[in-house]
Amino acid sequence: MTYVVAVRAMCEFTARRGDLDLRFTPAPTSLEGMAGHVTVAGRRASGYETEITLTGTHRGLTVRGRADGYDPVANRLEEVKTHRGDLERMPANHRTLHWAQALVYGHLLCRTRGLAELTVALVYFDIGSQKEALLTQSHTARELEIFFVEQCERFLEWAVQEEAHCAARNAALGALQFPHGQFRSGQRELAVSVYRAARDGMPLMAQAPTGIGKTLATIFPLLKACASQQIDRVFFLTAKTPGRALALDAVETLRRSAASSGAPLPLRTLELVARDKACEHPDKACNGESCPLARGFYDRLDAARGMALAGARLDRAAVRAAALAHEVCPYYLAQELARWADVVVGDYNYYYDSNAMLYALTQINQWRVGVLVDEAHNLLDRARRMYTASLDQAAFRLARKTAPASLRKPLERLQREWNAVKRVQTGTYQVYAEVPGKLLSAAQNLIGAVTDQLAEAPFSIDEPALRFFFDAMQFVALAEQFGEHSIFDVTLSTDRYAPRDKTSATLCVRNVIPAPFLAPRYAAAHTTVMFSGTLNPHHFYRDTLGLPAQTRWLDVDGPFRAEQLQVRVAGNVSTRWRDRERSLAPIVDLIAKQYAAQPGNYLGFLSSFEYLQRVVELMRERHPGLPVWAQEPGMDEAARDAFLARFRTMNQGVGFAVLGGAFSEGVDLVGQQLIGAFIATLGLPQMNDVNEQMRRTMDARFGNGYDYMYLYPGLQKVVQAAGRVIRTEQDQGVLHLIDDRYRRPEVRRLLPRWWQVQ
Repeated sequence: MTYVVAVRAMCEFTARRGDLDLRFTPAPTSLEGMAGHVTVAGRRASGYETEITLTGTHRGLTVRGRADGYDPVANRLEEVKTHRGDLERMPANHRTLHWAQALVYGHLLCRTRGLAELTVALVYFDIGSQKEALLTQSHTARELEIFFVEQCERFLEWAVQEEAHCAARNAALGALQFPHGQFRSGQRELAVSVYRAARDGMPLMAQAPTGIGKTLATIFPLLKACASQQIDRVFFLTAKTPGRALALDAVETLRRSAASSGAPLPLRTLELVARDKACEHPDKACNGESCPLARGFYDRLDAARGMALAGARLDRAAVRAAALAHEVCPYYLAQELARWADVVVGDYNYYYDSNAMLYALTQINQWRVGVLVDEAHNLLDRARRMYTASLDQAAFRLARKTAPASLRKPLERLQREWNAVKRVQTGTYQVYAEVPGKLLSAAQNLIGAVTDQLAEAPFSIDEPALRFFFDAMQFVALAEQFGEHSIFDVTLSTDRYAPRDKTSATLCVRNVIPAPFLAPRYAAAHTTVMFSGTLNPHHFYRDTLGLPAQTRWLDVDGPFRAEQLQVRVAGNVSTRWRDRERSLAPIVDLIAKQYAAQPGNYLGFLSSFEYLQRVVELMRERHPGLPVWAQEPGMDEAARDAFLARFRTMNQGVGFAVLGGAFSEGVDLVGQQLIGAFIATLGLPQMNDVNEQMRRTMDARFGNGYDYMYLYPGLQKVVQAAGRVIRTEQDQGVLHLIDDRYRRPEVRRLLPRWWQVQ
């Protein structure tokens, strides 16, 4: 056996005990932590060594890591931990874990340097006070070796099991065959390109139409790459729940196919679900004093993990069953299982968010990962939201009312700078070249004060105030990284509770181009495959998402034929804002005429709920015999299911929906369930102050601001919505594009090649 594990990972496995405790503790940021390590090292005498790479083995287990520091004069190895506040409040199980890491490093150093004895120290450095607390233990090399062997032996049983699992998995994947008799049209081309991207360690963008089986055509080749040990883990990331289900089903298809050929596939596939959906006790806090599933979590984790990993499909139900059987939290059990899963299926945020768990695990464990980004056209808007932060002055005032007296001065300082920005505001909306230095300094000062306050009195701040302070932390973090990829804007709104001028100012660091934030994620992955039915033009997504210049591009020809879809342009109608009133009757009459000629199920897409409602009202007035139903704002899952059920029960009529909403993509209505669609808009984002500033930012960066901000995103929504009509090679349907701008060459170039527009 040759199993490699990091010191930190082994000690987290062998030394963590006690409760799960997610109460907010003021921890240093990563930058503060690095600065703390530098400060400690700078205080040491000449000859002090830092970042010492160490490796050791025991019975085929290789343990490696980097020790923080070694003083050869004092013969003292130091493990440095940064913190804030009273050290006595640090949970005992944290201290136990820290000592375990320090002692393992101590043994590795003794073995490497031939030392007979060693002083092992924990150096706790308080970021706030800049003071050190030094805890030491003296050990012989033999004592340290015994401790190291004990940790290795605890881990070895698991390591042997993991090594056997990986060997069996890779052998099975090497023999794995595509589960269907033959590839669909375009499916083989996509699968081959994905495999080559994994083989060569290159990113890939793939535009492939619905109906070819993109999910299976991307997962299968990456799993084959695992067999040749080019990939350790596969992350399948998606924006919506249906995408997760498709990925889990694709792996299940592979597993059934392998089993039918007499070659079981030992592949651990984990589904990560949102915390609010996995939580068993939403009324309780995540700590042992409040929640029974957090109490003793780490004491029971081993058994729960073992039970869960005895199965292969670790979906939400399976993880929950294992968790409740051992009385641990299902959500945090899933987080632990991510360390041991072969395929992880979850939301984009698990890899691309600023605090993304899968990205952190990849770096810590130095995994070679293959990242599959499903429906990748959605990543742009999602990433923008991940790297945008705003502060609402009304929320600030509420927090100020209940905050402890110790925060009065930093809150007053922030209020003064906030109001100073308001005083120079010349309109309701204004953009600034940068975050004002005094405002940022005041916000930073407040965060430092809040952090110190929580270190001294963890329960002294109520929940609404704490929410504002968390928002402020995010705002400060993004303000400190402010650049040409984002804008800083201030929006004034009426607030009847506000003093004097009765207005509130919302401060926003608004991301426009997420490329700089996402680029490190691609660098950490062995390969990233972005795939979607709509990635046209690909340079738009490559530029805004920050994919490397050498990213490969694949545009897969679909299985559909032009004669399957009649595409008609209503070139005598304008859906521009100024022409909305005049457009209503022509739209309604066109839909009614098509329905009369060919009764069946249709979808009608409008640009807004207001526009939709006007069309529906006029339809009922002018054509009362035509059945209609409509999407409503804020529909829950049951209401969305009821909307779609009208199509599946074959009750003929027209369902109206908003373009870009819940029914524009991810909806599969085959055959007679849907025979046509009407799209009465170009899908262009609304022209307003924010979007216009984003356009100018895009223009400065790419020289094509209108297309990047309006045209490309709009037509992407149109093509996605139109894709609801033809789902299989047997479907037939009609598509009406209602707007005179569909006649323009620059618009027509963005429509699918296989469409024959009439």
